[in-house]
Amino acid sequence: MTEAILLVGGKGTRLRPLTVHTPKPMVPAAGVPFLTHQLARARAAGVEHVVLATSYLAEVFEPYFGDGSSLGLHLEYVTEREPLGTGGAIRNVAGRLRSGPDEPVLIFNGDILTGLDIKALVRTHEVSGADVSLHLTRVEDPRAFGLVPTDPGGRVTAFLEKPQTPEEIVTDQINAGAYVFRRSVIDSIPAGRPVSVERETFPDLLASGAHLQGMVDSTYWLDLGTPQAFVRGSADLVLGRAPSPAVPGRRGDRLILPTASVAADAKLTGGTVVGEAAVIGEGARVSGSVVLAGAVIEAGAVITDSLVGAGARVGARTILSGAVIGDGAVVGPDNELREGVRVWCDAILPASSIRFSSDT
Repeated sequence: MTEAILLVGGKGTRLRPLTVHTPKPMVPAAGVPFLTHQLARARAAGVEHVVLATSYLAEVFEPYFGDGSSLGLHLEYVTEREPLGTGGAIRNVAGRLRSGPDEPVLIFNGDILTGLDIKALVRTHEVSGADVSLHLTRVEDPRAFGLVPTDPGGRVTAFLEKPQTPEEIVTDQINAGAYVFRRSVIDSIPAGRPVSVERETFPDLLASGAHLQGMVDSTYWLDLGTPQAFVRGSADLVLGRAPSPAVPGRRGDRLILPTASVAADAKLTGGTVVGEAAVIGEGARVSGSVVLAGAVIEAGAVITDSLVGAGARVGARTILSGAVIGDGAVVGPDNELREGVRVWCDAILPASSIRFSSDT
């Protein structure tokens, strides 16, 4: 296997309006745009040619990644004119593929951070002779996911919608968003209309007698569709819990990018990332958070599991926990913002205007 399709779009837009002026895959995770981790892992697995199937703002990706040569890849870009769904997006880029009809093509989702052994998935595909092989992972509570049961040999037996009752939870295995397709299967997907691989392509293949093989790999797996998950994923990359050859520097408790300024008595823990030209003031404590380029955290602020956007400012003694602060926003001193709060780009919160804890 030497080529792949990277699906970029869809859920990734959930972070964009609140925090940054570019799509989420371009927001730095552990110091580099998230797609860099995806592409670097594909290259490490032997992929040489990647087609980015984008559903929005392809012009943002191409200026940054170019032809992919800096990553040892050859990149191409295809943008949908109208939303086509996962299956439609795959079919839409088929003309850019170079593989023969029986050769494997890796397909992976731009919103998933995973420790998947890509080479093992390809070996599973080749040894089993499958038409499509799926990365499956196990979750403690599968009620929010479609279920993918398999027989003792790993062959997929069904694709089940999200279970509504305990009796419907027949497995803890879910679709983890990475596949190996036989090229001819890609060409069989209907062209020019929306198609969902989960709801149409895979069930139809199964009904036709095609061989769909599941490989359960329960290493690190995280859907980055929410800001909280994105922050957690960035921290896990820095801590080394999520593997990536693209992290710029050693794994550890923090990652401070060049030109950032951190006060000597500031405490950075939990996989915190401090972006270029960002400033962390005296006595500040930042844990498990992402502080983007040019942001300022003033003296005594306490930031936990939060995202502080580019050029934003967090005032002295302000407390953030599970918060998202948009690019250019200003949160004045002595505020307290807790889990789930979102501060829009360029918004201004005056000093001492919000608190969550009691006065006692």
